Amino acid sequence: MTTQVMFRVDPAVKSQAMRRAKREGVPFASVLKLATKAYAEGRLTVDIASEEHFNAKTAREIRAALRDIKKGKNLVSFKNSKAMDDYLLSI
Repeated sequence: MTTQVMFRVDPAVKSQAMRRAKREGVPFASVLKLATKAYAEGRLTVDIASEEHFNAKTAREIRAALRDIKKGKNLVSFKNSKAMDDYLLSI
């Protein structure tokens, strides 16, 4: 006996998944069944962290910081934690 499951998914994601399944010669329903079975058996994990999207200002600041890191600019390195503590206490 089987049961029917209904859920909502973004149309673009569904279309992309259906195209991939067709390309691989697998019915889309089988993909969903196999994924559900693999998840139930612990062979599939779900990453619930969403992708980061920064606003324009934050993205600009991150790009600038990465450029500085590549150039070795605005960096302070320490030989040990005492040197770091001394430096932080001196500023």
